[in-house]
Amino acid sequence: MAAESHRAITAAILANVAIAATKFTAAAITGSSAMISEGIHSLVDTGNGGLLFLGIYKSRKPADEEHPFGYGKELYFWSLIVALVIFAVGGGISAYEGLLHILHPVPQKNVYWNYLILALALIFESISFFVAAKSFMPLKKNHSWWRAIHRSKDPASFTILFEDSAAILGLLIALAGIFLADRYDNPIFDGGASIVIGALLAAVAMLLGYETKGLLVGEGADRETLDDIRRLVRADPVVLDVNRMLTMYFGPNTILLAMDLRFRKNLSGREMEESIKRLESQIRRRHDKIQHIFIESDSLVPPDDSEPKREPISS
Repeated sequence: MAAESHRAITAAILANVAIAATKFTAAAITGSSAMISEGIHSLVDTGNGGLLFLGIYKSRKPADEEHPFGYGKELYFWSLIVALVIFAVGGGISAYEGLLHILHPVPQKNVYWNYLILALALIFESISFFVAAKSFMPLKKNHSWWRAIHRSKDPASFTILFEDSAAILGLLIALAGIFLADRYDNPIFDGGASIVIGALLAAVAMLLGYETKGLLVGEGADRETLDDIRRLVRADPVVLDVNRMLTMYFGPNTILLAMDLRFRKNLSGREMEESIKRLESQIRRRHDKIQHIFIESDSLVPPDDSEPKREPISS
């Protein structure tokens, strides 16, 4: 999945660099507020691609004494920064530019340049969206798009998808605003389109922030994964029950699993060791993202003891 995410981010950056340059050129020629907002939009998306690459790079640093579970959450942090940039820079400046254009209208000129640039931008953004959607398909499987995005623990995979979707919608909004301003000779439509684009970017930023926040503060594995692990552990011949099971993502491909198990009474040390190794092997074979396993037992004592001793067993 990492290779697909890299392709999607690279495609988005290349497309946005070219599109931003052409949009700002068209804005300078025509004086369109919506085109300025769209140029800002593309410029922000270009910078966000760089931030995602930075997050991916930092998240791959090996674990050390200060970060024993690795740096996987770096990607979540930088994805949150991307959401803030979209909200503050993209949404805020676009809305401000639109408000200025309404308060101080400037008639458009050479409007056909806008139509040409918007048509080219739609083509480039559609290509970028296609690459992002294709990269996300292995994660989507049979789920709906929204369900698949919520299940994904790799912000790089769905951030570009969100940005490209917003870009295409923004271009259509800009096209409508420019057309109406030209059709009715009223530049307020142009400024209004810029404000709507700003609101769109703010909405996308809030959605990205919401999805990233859950991962950053410690989101666990999905219900299907937990149920499968519970069934697998209970099927072991020396396990009586699973008292408690906790999981946490430390990166898109790193999960910590902590379990409180009840084993059969009077197991020997060798039987216990073999059981732990067997459970670890089975869990990791079924769920390769689970890289850290901690197991605690409350049954390593005779049945008549009222206060069972709890012994942590980990790997």
